[in-house]
Amino acid sequence: MDQSDASEAPGALDGVRIIDLTTVLMGPLATRMLADHGADVIRVEAPSAESVTIDGNGLGGLSLNIQRNKRSIKLDLRSEAGSRAMRDLLATADVLVTNMRAAALARLGLSASELTAEYPRLIHCVANGFGSSGPYDGRAAYDDAIQAASGLAALKQRVDGEPGYSPFVIADKVCALHIVQAVMAALIHQRATGAGQALEVPMFETMVAFNLIEHFRGAAMEPPKGDIGYARLLTRHRRPYRCADGWVALLPYSDANWQDFFILIDRPDLALDERFSDHDQRISHIDALYQIVSEAAPQRTVTQWIDACNDLSIPASPVNDLEDLLKDEHLDAVGLLEQTAHPVHGPYRSVRDPTTYSAMSTRLRFHAPDPGQHTVEVLRELGWADELIATLN
Repeated sequence: MDQSDASEAPGALDGVRIIDLTTVLMGPLATRMLADHGADVIRVEAPSAESVTIDGNGLGGLSLNIQRNKRSIKLDLRSEAGSRAMRDLLATADVLVTNMRAAALARLGLSASELTAEYPRLIHCVANGFGSSGPYDGRAAYDDAIQAASGLAALKQRVDGEPGYSPFVIADKVCALHIVQAVMAALIHQRATGAGQALEVPMFETMVAFNLIEHFRGAAMEPPKGDIGYARLLTRHRRPYRCADGWVALLPYSDANWQDFFILIDRPDLALDERFSDHDQRISHIDALYQIVSEAAPQRTVTQWIDACNDLSIPASPVNDLEDLLKDEHLDAVGLLEQTAHPVHGPYRSVRDPTTYSAMSTRLRFHAPDPGQHTVEVLRELGWADELIATLN
């Protein structure tokens, strides 16, 4: 089956029901990815929930792209009727994903211990700021705070002299990926054993693990055999370079890349320089090496650099602004940004799942719902009569 044949195929999670009790970005993005894979994701929202908008005129780009392929119901979980509806819903579910803190879940009778006892097949996934077994358990956490706590903000200080935040919600998005892989793994276990389990995806620990992958270096050894921090990434010379008509990213990496690059910039003598003879030597002299690249960059235009580097298989790229991506020829050819139209809120660009599959689909099956759009539909599926549904109001 080729990709075009797979476009109408079921998703890998077809038949799986996931209850989405999340807010902001991390949780909704994770459940969106699970929904793209075919899961019946039902968002449980508070009666006061409103669409996240950009201009006040209906669903905005954020909601349109992180709430697609889901259904939405409104329940007051503090009320008797709302609590009963949630219990009936959980009885049909495979997974609950929430970023509510433990105390709030306990007050609602939705703690992991209570629900996994009541519903033995249920996977209870909670994504909070900090793991429940540590002294930071229960602290409030948002992306900026986790960037600071995890060491990410301080990496910028090593480069620029002051700490700073990444200009995107990196902690939320990285942790969303961890939620997805955790739920997928637990579903495999559930299918094999018939048993559910409790999962924790703590933002702090997840981002510390994320940051240490390349920055642990010799400090991982006991006793340490070097300082923590990957020098290649922490030099101020690692940056896009100003060239003859703009900015370009140049990244010779392998030994062969550097040999070819030195010839390209008419400095064959550098190929014999002991400082740049292998990867470890280059890392030890990274400031000097990247300074050479910076001084060579003005010799060519962006197009000339890209063409020359492509011929030599040296990684290089123009420095695209986000606006440039909306008209990028490659993204247009692969159809990453799909033009579509919401039945209520009008035309918009949907960012499809960037992974392609030959035998299953992550297609847009239905557009992001308005909060509570499917309340009556879902409760009728649970066997609730209209008279009982009316008690929720």
